[in-house]
Amino acid sequence: MGNAGIEIRPLTGAIGAEVFGADLSRGLDETQRAALHRAFLDHNVIFLRDQDLTPERLLDAARAFGTPGRYPLLNPIDGYPEIIEILKTETDRINFGANWHSDTTYMPAPFLGTVLYALETPPVGGDTNFANLTAAYEGLSEGMKEMLGAMRIVNSSAQRRLGGRAKKMQAMSAMKGNYGDDREVIEAVHPAVRRHPETGRKALFVSPSHVERFDGMTEEESRPLLDYLCAHVVKSEYLCRFRWAPGSLAIWDNRCTLHQAVNDYQGHRRRMHRVTLEGDRPC
Repeated sequence: MGNAGIEIRPLTGAIGAEVFGADLSRGLDETQRAALHRAFLDHNVIFLRDQDLTPERLLDAARAFGTPGRYPLLNPIDGYPEIIEILKTETDRINFGANWHSDTTYMPAPFLGTVLYALETPPVGGDTNFANLTAAYEGLSEGMKEMLGAMRIVNSSAQRRLGGRAKKMQAMSAMKGNYGDDREVIEAVHPAVRRHPETGRKALFVSPSHVERFDGMTEEESRPLLDYLCAHVVKSEYLCRFRWAPGSLAIWDNRCTLHQAVNDYQGHRRRMHRVTLEGDRPC
């Protein structure tokens, strides 16, 4: 049992922990906030169940980890510009976030982290997978670490390696936003290896959904190494998997974590509220 009655139970050896003894609907005192933030840094992603959160309480919980920001490509829910709804309906075949990614690596300052709260979940399926990018970096050879330390990656919102973001989004009937078409893109260049600003640990900063090429190289030249890295970061030994239920909450560190929403619940609804936290420029 940890601070203020909070218990932290690691989910796997690599990443993730479940938190017990915290009722976010009642707010958090400073000791509890500090305990949750420490668990967030230690485990990359933390999970809480059986939470009953209004939008105001969801934002308050998010503020324990950073400053809520505005997501650039999707419309927020009414009255809460920092909250977007993630919804797959019974008739949709494609879901949001089905490919491995770190949120908004195409922005100059990608989001620090994400808070995701489950409102409706399918009877089976709809889990989210998470990957530890620090462990993935540590699993590289010394020669690969040295080479990547001098390299930078061009990241794009267009998701061209996956067939195009706009086409995919237009197939989701319930997801509304300003995602435009594949010619209207946001791009940013970031180091292939970033140092965590709070822990000092290095992470392999590769977001499979958003990588385009290495800076100063062509896509053809970049492809073999990017393909290797995109496969490496999601090896089973770096992963955990979370099964949702209404009232479940996940909070992950976008600076050292990938995630993937599993699309295995055709014919059922899945509805979530999401808050993203303002970040800084990777270095």
